[in-house]
Amino acid sequence: MLYQNFQTQAELDAQYNPKELGLDTSACMDFYTTNSTQVRQELSCHLNIPFGPTRFEHVDIFPATQPYTPILVFIHGGYWIMASSKDFSFVAKGLVAIGVTVVVINYALCPKVTIDEIVRQNRASIAWIYQNAKNFGGDPNRIYVSGHSAGGHLTAMVMATDWENDYALPHNIIKGGFAISGLFDLMPFPYTWLQPKLQLSWAEVLRNSPIRHIPDKAGSLIITYGSEESSEFQRQSQEFLCAWRAKGLEGEYLPQPGKNHFTVIDGFLESNSPVCKAIKRQMNLTVAEQ
Repeated sequence: MLYQNFQTQAELDAQYNPKELGLDTSACMDFYTTNSTQVRQELSCHLNIPFGPTRFEHVDIFPATQPYTPILVFIHGGYWIMASSKDFSFVAKGLVAIGVTVVVINYALCPKVTIDEIVRQNRASIAWIYQNAKNFGGDPNRIYVSGHSAGGHLTAMVMATDWENDYALPHNIIKGGFAISGLFDLMPFPYTWLQPKLQLSWAEVLRNSPIRHIPDKAGSLIITYGSEESSEFQRQSQEFLCAWRAKGLEGEYLPQPGKNHFTVIDGFLESNSPVCKAIKRQMNLTVAEQ
């Protein structure tokens, strides 16, 4: 066995490779980029704001119309090897409409950097957002994090950060997480089509598998995935949520019937979608704040 009950790379690729699942990756990315371009034209935004020393370490900020608003930090997916913050500007549309400031993180990709470094960059971005929130109209005491696919993995990793000892910041700077179709156990990926670009070592797999690093204290977590996703994507989310709750942490599941791995984030475009409503509920947004 390579992993779980899988005996071959082909069996694992059939679960984790979008092309093997029959999904048109190019068409989905075109949908993302087209809507993202439109959102950048429609909304006020501050693009390419650096949080680290390299050209890849920057954020795109979409401030709400009112000052001192809750912040939703979005971490894009792409299997740690593709895409950028600009492909996911569209996630700001529905949330800005309900009074949330949205910050989309950009980070370096494999194989230029390792997953260790990607995790470090995302943690550094959260620290920067906390320290600079007031400068762009956000409330540093109401930071929530969301991410899709590899971004779901990174959402879990930043929620497991030891903020006090590693960054000299309050332990609870992240008030909640919204992980979408995340990858919480990296054990299968050295056996898949991704390994030539990820170049994962087993030590790195263990360090960066969130299911092995569930914190003792953390904000609330919402887990969601599409009903049309592969059984492995569904299992990863289910098992992570069970492990999260087993630690005594607050967690819930948001069903998304009829959604696949790419359409599961379409809800960010509409303020009345189940996705935006769930985030609004998690943030305890009042009518006066919208």
